[in-house]
Amino acid sequence: MSSKTFFITGSNSGFGFAIAKAALQAGHKVIGTVRSEEARASLLERLPRASAVRCDVTEFDRIADVVAKVEQEHGPVDVLINNAGYGHEGVLEESPLDEMRRQFDVNVFGAVAVAKAFLPRFRQRRSGFIVNVTSMGGMITMPGIAYYCGSKFALQGISEVMRAEMAPFGVHVTTLCPGSFRTDWAGRSMVRTKRSIADYDALFDPIRAARQQKDGRQLGDPAKLADAVLTLVASDNPPPQLLLGSDALELVRNRIGRMTQEIMDWEQLSRSTDG
Repeated sequence: MSSKTFFITGSNSGFGFAIAKAALQAGHKVIGTVRSEEARASLLERLPRASAVRCDVTEFDRIADVVAKVEQEHGPVDVLINNAGYGHEGVLEESPLDEMRRQFDVNVFGAVAVAKAFLPRFRQRRSGFIVNVTSMGGMITMPGIAYYCGSKFALQGISEVMRAEMAPFGVHVTTLCPGSFRTDWAGRSMVRTKRSIADYDALFDPIRAARQQKDGRQLGDPAKLADAVLTLVASDNPPPQLLLGSDALELVRNRIGRMTQEIMDWEQLSRSTDG
C-alpha cells in the first residue's frame, strides 16, 4: 500500500493509539485528534512523528473548520478512522437519560459529524476510506449496556447507508466491529451508573463483576487489530463490516442463527399482513 494520510479520532489511547502507531511504522502520515494539551503532549511524546490536533467530537460546530485546517496544513486525508468513543454500563431502568444523551453525542453524533466533514472532500476527489469503529455490541446485545449497544447499532446502520451513498464516488466505508480487547474500554474509560434497584442484583451484579475482573486480560490484542485495519484499508473490495476477535465471530454467528430460526418460526404470521 502506498503512503497515505490517516486522520484518527481518539488517538491518545486504545484502538486509536494502536492504529496510529502501526500506520506510522508502515510509513503513513498520521494526524490524531486529542481533547487537551496534556493529551497532545502525551501522544507526541510516544509518537513523535505523528501530528496532533485538538478536537472534541462533541463540539460539532468546530469539526468542519478543524478538518479544513488539517487538509490545508497536511494535504488531503486518505483514510478517516472514526474511533473516538466510550462505553456506558448500567441497567436501563437505573440509567438517567442524560447518560444516554452523552453516549449518543460521542458515539453517534460525534462520529457522524466527523464523517460529514470529510464526505464532500472524499466525494469531490473520488477517493477515500472511512472506517467507523462500532463494536460487536452494534450487532449483538447483552444486559447492562443498553445505551452503548444502542449507540453502536445506530452507527452501524448509518454506516451502511453511508457506504451505499458513497460507493458511486469510489469512497469505501467499513464498520470495524471488535470483540473484547485489552483497552481501557472496560476500565477507566467506562462510565458506570450507580446501582439503585435490588431486583436487578441477581442479573446484573455478576455481569459487572466479571467485566471488571476480566479488564486487562481480554483475548484481543490492540496491536493485532491495528495490523488488521491496515490490511483492510489496503483492500480494493472491503466488506461492509469487519468482525475482529473470535468472541465477536462466535457471538454474532449465534445471533444470526437465532434470528434465522425466529424468522422461520414466525414466517406465517409475518406474511399474514399482506393485503
